[in-house]
Amino acid sequence: MSTPYSASGAVPLSNGQGQDDTGPRIAKIETFCTPLVGFVRVTSEDGQQGWGQVSTYNSDLTCEILHRQVAPWALGRGMDAMEQVIGEIPLREHKYPGTYLRRAMAGLDTAVWDWRGRDAQKPVAALLGGSAGPVRAYASSMRRDILPTDEADRLKALRDQFGFDAFKVRVGAECGQDRDEWPGRTEEIIPVIRQELGADVALLVDGNSGFSAARAIDVGHMLQDHGYEHFEEPCPYWLLDETAKVTKALTMDVAGGEQDWDMQQWRRMIDMRAVDILQPDILYLGGIGRSMEVARMGAEAGLPCTPHCANLSLVTLFTMHMLRAIPNAGRYLEFSIEGDDYYPWQRDLFVNTPYTIQDGQAHVTDAPGWGVEVCPEWLAQSSYKCSETSR
Repeated sequence: MSTPYSASGAVPLSNGQGQDDTGPRIAKIETFCTPLVGFVRVTSEDGQQGWGQVSTYNSDLTCEILHRQVAPWALGRGMDAMEQVIGEIPLREHKYPGTYLRRAMAGLDTAVWDWRGRDAQKPVAALLGGSAGPVRAYASSMRRDILPTDEADRLKALRDQFGFDAFKVRVGAECGQDRDEWPGRTEEIIPVIRQELGADVALLVDGNSGFSAARAIDVGHMLQDHGYEHFEEPCPYWLLDETAKVTKALTMDVAGGEQDWDMQQWRRMIDMRAVDILQPDILYLGGIGRSMEVARMGAEAGLPCTPHCANLSLVTLFTMHMLRAIPNAGRYLEFSIEGDDYYPWQRDLFVNTPYTIQDGQAHVTDAPGWGVEVCPEWLAQSSYKCSETSR
């Protein structure tokens, strides 16, 4: 199997076949999507298949990019050449840098990993050098449209039902430029959650790029005073210098990186110690291989990696496998607590739910590949497109 993607991007271009193009080749790439979620199925020339996913949100656009700008470089290539292909695509498509290309690449990457696991009869975690087993999870709230007392009540119910001992809530307003969701909410929710959940639970917050450095530092001091341990994306994520000011000013951990797709931006983020915790999103970044590379860079710098996974499509399952395989895994798996009422598009995606929480632990399946099957009824209602090799 080829070496992981290089952060330098120095991957030689091939003419459709490389030294790792051995074994079965990719014969077909299919997508099944809605505007909110898109699944990818790869089929090798011997008929074996694997399932992956492009990133959620505008998934129909991402699937179109996959067929136009990813599939042409992947079809006919060996399953063992996937890392090389993923390295080549940004060079082949150099006039189209950006997040959409990486979100489409992730669909290919994750589907091939499932194919490899099924072929080897091993879970992806094992192929990555890790193992199955439980991962400590934090209950991650996505909501700002909720009173602090009501948020505390539902977190306590989850604690009692599933044994969560770590929770994340939202402060500020998303990209809010120092505005709050409503006046005073941040100042109210910080002490309320601590008081209601007690001293024994770990508490985290997400600012979603909401604050200037000065305001984030003030909020960070409030968080520290109430024993919070993790402040995510306090400043606009594209302003690394602002985030670095917050990281330097606070003793609590500052986390970030979920939006970032460019390896050079990741190198800069790590070199300047803009954050204390790295949070790549496997589907925003371009797949497992590129995410493992970010984790490796972080490990070399002594930084933990806690990937972002904010919904219960396949991204959380991918992250569960990755966390079992990296040496610098952070303390938790992010686990969305939003159900079908908040994310109705999550309903009926899979034949059997891949997620089990017991005593605050998420259990990683030891079934081959990702260990999941997409619901046939959902597939039948989705938009379908196929790219395949000519016969």
